[in-house]
Amino acid sequence: MSRIGRKPIVIPAGVEVTITGSDVTVKGPKGTLHSTFHPMMKIEKQGEEIVVTRPNDEKEARSLHGLTRTLVNNMVEGVSKGFTKELEIQGVGYRAAKQGKDLVMNLGYSHQVVISEEGDITIEVPDPNKIVIHGIDKQHVGQFAAQVREKRPPEPYKGKGIRYVGEYVAHKEGKAGKGAK
Repeated sequence: MSRIGRKPIVIPAGVEVTITGSDVTVKGPKGTLHSTFHPMMKIEKQGEEIVVTRPNDEKEARSLHGLTRTLVNNMVEGVSKGFTKELEIQGVGYRAAKQGKDLVMNLGYSHQVVISEEGDITIEVPDPNKIVIHGIDKQHVGQFAAQVREKRPPEPYKGKGIRYVGEYVAHKEGKAGKGAK
């Protein structure tokens, strides 16, 4: 049986969970999330816990069990604590700034790159080389961070570009000099 799927999800104080069939709505201090899950999975609220069970041990049911439990847990965690992704910019002249709800970045192109906040996503720029993305939906936060990183991914020769904090970029050796055999 799935170790993750078996674990009950503890509902923190201030979070309200509504379950109707395979639809789950979670309201908390940071916002509201709604999602529909596979009808095979049985999601129940038992006191101050949410329990996900599967009907049988078929392969599809086993694979959906842990997934469903993790997605519901991410909803509960998102509306109570929220999710954060941090990016860092490396390179001479590369910098970011916040103008209203827009993230304006100088990334070595002939123009500035502008990205606007979307929906529940908020952007913070504590210093010119750091971008912090906040939100309640883990998937949206990760996708938005990936879109920002995509504007100038780190290159392998000098390591210049946008990377996640703590991301390792493998460096390559440049061309061998003239006369090296």
